[in-house]
Amino acid sequence: MDDRHAAGPVVVGVVEGQGQEQVVLRAAEEAARAGTGLRLVHAVERPLPARSTEAGADGETYADRAERVIAPLAEAVHRRFPDLAVEPDIVSGSPASALVDRSAEASLIVVGHRGTGGSPRLPLGSVSLQVATHSRCPVLVVRPRRRAEPGVERVVVGVDVDDMQPHVMEFALRAAAARGARLEVVHGSTRPDLLGTGPTGPLLVGHETRPSVAKDLLEERLGPYRSRCGDLDIRTRVERSRPAHLLVDSSRDATLLVVGNHGRTGLRRLMLGSVSGEVLHTARCPVVVVPPPEAEE
Repeated sequence: MDDRHAAGPVVVGVVEGQGQEQVVLRAAEEAARAGTGLRLVHAVERPLPARSTEAGADGETYADRAERVIAPLAEAVHRRFPDLAVEPDIVSGSPASALVDRSAEASLIVVGHRGTGGSPRLPLGSVSLQVATHSRCPVLVVRPRRRAEPGVERVVVGVDVDDMQPHVMEFALRAAAARGARLEVVHGSTRPDLLGTGPTGPLLVGHETRPSVAKDLLEERLGPYRSRCGDLDIRTRVERSRPAHLLVDSSRDATLLVVGNHGRTGLRRLMLGSVSGEVLHTARCPVVVVPPPEAEE
């Protein structure tokens, strides 16, 4: 993340509906932790400030309605984080486009799993998917969840030993350090050459089996991070498994799951990688999607 993004506000998209306070308070928590401001973005897909009977029998303008949506959420933030600077941002147009536009200067974009705080078993909302795909800064997708059991906080990051993405690792390291959490680095593969072989075929990596080639490679790549972040508890999980399945399993009771936003197709602005896309739909905890540095696009 460059200095411009690091200094930018946390931006959260809000809509009218239930569950929004949970999303906004999570965004406020991130802003307070980072020492930035919070911007509440509400997009009205109609021209502003035109009046219409569709806007309400009392002649309420679309701008009035937007302010009515934002006001109680801003009040909830002020109650929990009284010193946090909160800026309302009402725009005309597509919610996804508005958030992607603001990602150029934001440090983090926060969206709900479906924009309304609905059931976590429902498919990922189109706005959340579009923003996670096209944002120029990291995107946090908040989904309804039960509070995790008390214990050590865990930040999980998905990696590919063949293509370790430093910007994803750096975000995960900062996230774990800021929370005093353990960092769990997860790699899943079904490639026999990376898993090692035994008398009966590919070896599963576990506590009772010898380290796999993939685990050795991962430990080698993590060496510089361990040296630099000596106070951080960094652990690894390497298994013969579909990467998305392993990440979703690792997300149980995790504080955060961090993934990159592209696969090997090179179409970084057109689609998410298959692993990231599947994880966004099915993870058991909030997910951050980290885009590549702009210089690599």
